[in-house]
Amino acid sequence: MTSDLDGRTALVTGGAGGIGLACVRALAAAGAKVHVVDIDARRTEAAAFEVGGWAHVADLTDPASIDALPAEVDVLVNNAGIQHVSPLEDFPPEVFTRIQTLMVTAPFLLIRHTLPAMYARGWGRIVNMSSVHGLRASAFKAAYVAAKHGLEGLSKVAALEGAEHGVTSNCVNPGYVRTPLVDGQIDAQAAEHDIPREDVVAEVLLKRAAIKKLIEPEDVASLVVWLCSPHAGHITGASVPLDGGWTAA
Repeated sequence: MTSDLDGRTALVTGGAGGIGLACVRALAAAGAKVHVVDIDARRTEAAAFEVGGWAHVADLTDPASIDALPAEVDVLVNNAGIQHVSPLEDFPPEVFTRIQTLMVTAPFLLIRHTLPAMYARGWGRIVNMSSVHGLRASAFKAAYVAAKHGLEGLSKVAALEGAEHGVTSNCVNPGYVRTPLVDGQIDAQAAEHDIPREDVVAEVLLKRAAIKKLIEPEDVASLVVWLCSPHAGHITGASVPLDGGWTAA
């Protein structure tokens, strides 16, 4: 428990589960009041109630839903995301477009939406939840890899433009985190290859990693909070791997 963010207000997308919920809890524990944004009404309201924050049920692929969100925030965490695994020749174009809309266009619109208030106060923190796939590619994940690479570029532009206004912008690049999204990938791989789930984790997900353990959402959230703290004021335009050595291999 710290008080580095006392008096600050944060907005977290995809905040009702997985990494997003861990970020909501960690930011609240650090003193921030948190706007929880997600598409699932029941879980969004539960997460907001848990931390004494505000619930916003929104489909971020709809620009009008972004316009309706609060603009007066100090911290923006762009975390919402989905995955689809398919060879390029079979990849549904409508799914590719939806993933870009959710994971690149929505963060752009949210940054654009919240920057004026950050600039007016002379302080702001933007944290974009990227991935090791924002730095490296894997087969069969064309939309996700393209979106995360796009988010990396957007984050760097926000860092360059925001610096003179006291606003930092960084990417966090987790490896495989123990979330429902990753659990779904494990189940799909186990079924496709007819192997146990633990073999999928060891031989597929963590084969490149030096540390052979799935990352916990709370570990990612701790890094997010640190990037929002006064101690990280000179870190901007960065991509911070949290991957057990996955990108070092």
